[in-house]
Amino acid sequence: METLSPPLSNTADCRELTQIKAVPLFASLPPPAQQALLLQARLRTYAKGAVVINEGDDAHGLFIVCSGLLKACLNDEQGRELILSTMGPGEHFGELALLDGAPRSANVVALESSVLLVITKEGFHSVLGKHPDCMWAIVRSLVEQVRDLTENVRTLALVDVFGRLSRLLAGLAVEEDGCQVIRPRLTQQEIANRIGASREMVSRILKDLVIGGFLTLEHDHMVIRRKFPSRW
Repeated sequence: METLSPPLSNTADCRELTQIKAVPLFASLPPPAQQALLLQARLRTYAKGAVVINEGDDAHGLFIVCSGLLKACLNDEQGRELILSTMGPGEHFGELALLDGAPRSANVVALESSVLLVITKEGFHSVLGKHPDCMWAIVRSLVEQVRDLTENVRTLALVDVFGRLSRLLAGLAVEEDGCQVIRPRLTQQEIANRIGASREMVSRILKDLVIGGFLTLEHDHMVIRRKFPSRW
């Protein structure tokens, strides 16, 4: 389910303006240009499980995550899913299709209730026309995405399932009171979808990590108790 807000108010200290300034693509724009983007932007609220973008859709806007968590993913005809990335507050998606005019290249789904700021295609192109320096920020952003995708492909091709799982959990962990904590707790299927493995294999590895005292599985989070072994 999607909820669309009315146009945003013309206030320089608006919270949504802060969101725009935080996005590297627009951080270097002069304040009038940032304000112009804000005035034609819309806030959209998506419930957990809502589809924000379907692969193959026409591109109509750039999305900035104000709150919540989303995943970009691909699905095959058998319903199998590969999660390409997850996106939280301050991150953005959707600019690639705005640049080349091609259909959307992946699905984006809300993993929890999420609020997104949508910059329209027209507003995005207007900024590029008036502020060409913004293109360098876009190039840097796309280069970073290419590097991330290259590393993901390397990991899927050259690292075994245990290595992919341990890298994923270590990368998601955040220090809390001296412990490495992963919130929210991922399901076995979510982990499998993100590392390109079967749920059964993930289940076996997690069980062994718990028995070995490396990992604790709580109701809504995971705790890494000590460094994972180099191999399973």
